[in-house]
Amino acid sequence: MPGSLGAAGPKLRPQYRAVFISDTHLGTRGCRSDFLADFLRRTTCAHLYLVGDIIDGWRLRRSWYWDAQHDEVLRLILRHARAGTEVTYIPGNHDELFRAWVDPAMPGGLEIAGIRLASEAVHVTARGQRLLVIHGDAFDSVVRYAKFLALLGDHAYTAALVANRWFNAVRRRLGYPYWSLSAWLKRRVKEAVKAIDRFETALAAEARRRGLDGVVCGHIHHAEMREVAGVLYINDGDWVESCTALVEHHDGRLELIDWAARQGLSFAAPRAVGVVQPA
Repeated sequence: MPGSLGAAGPKLRPQYRAVFISDTHLGTRGCRSDFLADFLRRTTCAHLYLVGDIIDGWRLRRSWYWDAQHDEVLRLILRHARAGTEVTYIPGNHDELFRAWVDPAMPGGLEIAGIRLASEAVHVTARGQRLLVIHGDAFDSVVRYAKFLALLGDHAYTAALVANRWFNAVRRRLGYPYWSLSAWLKRRVKEAVKAIDRFETALAAEARRRGLDGVVCGHIHHAEMREVAGVLYINDGDWVESCTALVEHHDGRLELIDWAARQGLSFAAPRAVGVVQPA
């Protein structure tokens, strides 16, 4: 299939110059590993950024959940690396155990099995934009200063995801497409909206402080692309609630895509969520 990752790797020009995904939360029942595996199988890129919370160490420490589809996701990431894709893994707070492997004395990061581990990165687009790539939990005051509250919130969030799974099972039986109940609730809870705005403002301010043009992050499971005080803020979303990714086209255009909009076994081309910088 043109543009897909074949057994021997991509033979032609990759579809995208770069792809950014985060918050896959492998090791949890909420992970949409089916959508994610399909995305990785059908997508090729020159550079793949894994922007944190790829494996959910918090959840795995409490109860083990890992199925064949989760294995398949890891195999596909390794296949991308073997095929020549530059893969950069930036651990988040749920996979913070991998942060111990990141040596601050090695600015380029540590490389394992063709995957570079780093605490953060700067991606330069084809248009010359310099983007800070970081998970973002360091700018979440609850995670940074009161981890026990974050863990408590994680329990509540897990309960919401269970409700979301049952809700979508009913929708599927009735012939309706996937729809994220938890994401809908998040957009409508006033305090959640305020927290998202504070997070976005803090990340944009950090990029500005470093003299960069923008920031790409994850952490809050809320895909977004907008300018904040003259700085480009992009959150690539997640693969639990919304199944979204950020892609850079070869001309430097940046686009958020929603893979869940094409659920099922016969996905068509992904639906665009937001595009910045017209051709």
